[in-house]
Amino acid sequence: MQSFDANGVATAYWISGRGAPIVLLHGGEADHAMFDGLSRALSDHFTVIAYDQRDSGATRNPSSPYSLADLADDAAALIRGLGHGRVHVMGTSLGGLVAQTLAARHPHSIDRLVLSSTWKINRSPLDVNPGAFRALGAYRADASANAAKIAEFFFPPGYLHERPELIDIFRGNNRDDGQKARRAALLAQPVAADLANFDRPTLLLAGSDDRLIPNTETFAIADDLQRVETLVIEQVGHVSSIQAPERVAEAVIAFLNSEEAV
Repeated sequence: MQSFDANGVATAYWISGRGAPIVLLHGGEADHAMFDGLSRALSDHFTVIAYDQRDSGATRNPSSPYSLADLADDAAALIRGLGHGRVHVMGTSLGGLVAQTLAARHPHSIDRLVLSSTWKINRSPLDVNPGAFRALGAYRADASANAAKIAEFFFPPGYLHERPELIDIFRGNNRDDGQKARRAALLAQPVAADLANFDRPTLLLAGSDDRLIPNTETFAIADDLQRVETLVIEQVGHVSSIQAPERVAEAVIAFLNSEEAV
């Protein structure tokens, strides 16, 4: 574990592998550990930088509210602080919103972009998938008792049958009430993030069995991009980096190394 200080935040990050750098941005209720398997699968090809966002993992930040713009600025500061100009960036779920904001605010920090199981900035989750997010809101009133039901929005039932220990992820996390409140408030704050001038190659990646974010919502981001490819990974749910890290890595490596992406 290493730490980088900027913007009043001590960002905890981990580096592994070799080659061109790729920065991984985790989802809303996760931390860098969601990328452990993916990092291993990528590390023979890239220098993988996985870090904890504000109020996540080992990162330490003030108790004041923050926005997606602040999280994007944190990512840009980390990229510069580690001595990089352009890096590849992959964001998943809420991390995909941070990555889009980074692309809009700091386009010269990004070489190629991967957005996985995410949706357009400034769209409410209740607009993206009202039934799922209303159900999750109700289940989270007693997360411990409803963990299995919550887990099925993130992983296919058959996979959970093989990996029942993953249900424990959804019984709660180590965030205190203040941290949870600040994370929950993120999407209520509109952010100016125009991607019209972002001209770097982008891959939109989705799991065919994602019950949380419909594939059509992820692929709708293509409307705002100049150079974009789309790919569905079959029989994979919302958290593809945990369920199928090797298959995700295969897709990411192929995209980042493709001549079309130069």
